[in-house]
Amino acid sequence: MRPFEYLRPTESDQAVAAVTADPQTSFLAGGTTQLDLMKDGVLNPDRLVDITRLPLRGIMHTTTSVHVGALTTMEELAADTVLRERLPFVREALLLGASTQLRNMATIGGNLLQRARCRYFRDPTVDACNKRDPGSGCAAINGIQRMHAILGTSEHCIALHASDVAVPFVALDVIVHVQGHDGHRTIPLTRFYLPPGTTPHIENVLNHGELITEVEIPLLPEGTRSHYVKVRDRVSYEFALASAGVALEMHGDTIREARIGLGGVGTIPWRAWGAEEVLRGAVTGGDAFRAASEAALEGARTLPGTAFKVELAKRTLVRTLEIVAGAQS
Repeated sequence: MRPFEYLRPTESDQAVAAVTADPQTSFLAGGTTQLDLMKDGVLNPDRLVDITRLPLRGIMHTTTSVHVGALTTMEELAADTVLRERLPFVREALLLGASTQLRNMATIGGNLLQRARCRYFRDPTVDACNKRDPGSGCAAINGIQRMHAILGTSEHCIALHASDVAVPFVALDVIVHVQGHDGHRTIPLTRFYLPPGTTPHIENVLNHGELITEVEIPLLPEGTRSHYVKVRDRVSYEFALASAGVALEMHGDTIREARIGLGGVGTIPWRAWGAEEVLRGAVTGGDAFRAASEAALEGARTLPGTAFKVELAKRTLVRTLEIVAGAQS
């Protein structure tokens, strides 16, 4: 790891100013991803601004939402009683997202900003990576593709977004609060991430120096059912091959409202708008669920190593819908 300067401010304004002033300066929170990338030589900041002493930790409840400080850890949020009772699929995604040790270090803001798990991005000896070196190519397209995306891809990048909790978050229309040099703004999570297109190195809409300060999680109506299913190669500490976060507002066997996020398949946390439309007003059951899964994977672009994910993702979504609707235990 290269030498770097280390700052630890106690005020958000100081932290934002320090990072904004220098393009080679980065924020540091839990560090569970960033330090690994620095050790591997993928990231080489000249200065780190440690934000762990900023007053951005804690959980506050209102009648309509849960407000989570960006430095709140995954474990702290998973332990929240309101979340457990009203939004169980968020808690399930948090618990399935990392080991206990990592959940006690990793922050909610940092989780949303975690970098791609592409082996080619994370190996600086690989020359072709548009995410790491714009214009150099994408080694994954002709390489090992099993852990890559099939939705939101481009000829320039097929890297997967690996966050678990971002899947129910995107289904919930979570709001991200940020502070920058020019003040505060709010960004819906559905507009926060950017598909790779021709600029895979630009992963979200944040400007350099903007700091996530809070995540606002809307509460769904009382009685809404939800669940998160994660399919992976092994149970212990592994990223999703496919996952689904589903929330259904029911009236008897009829679905009044559906919210669906997919993981393990998209270059960004994937909101399945088409599937939600299919389910709205539908009677629960195999035909509706399969039609929703077809709509959710419409437009998937596969390579030989990712072709299996289309059917896997469909079955994962159907299974999640069956659980939430109570069709199966």
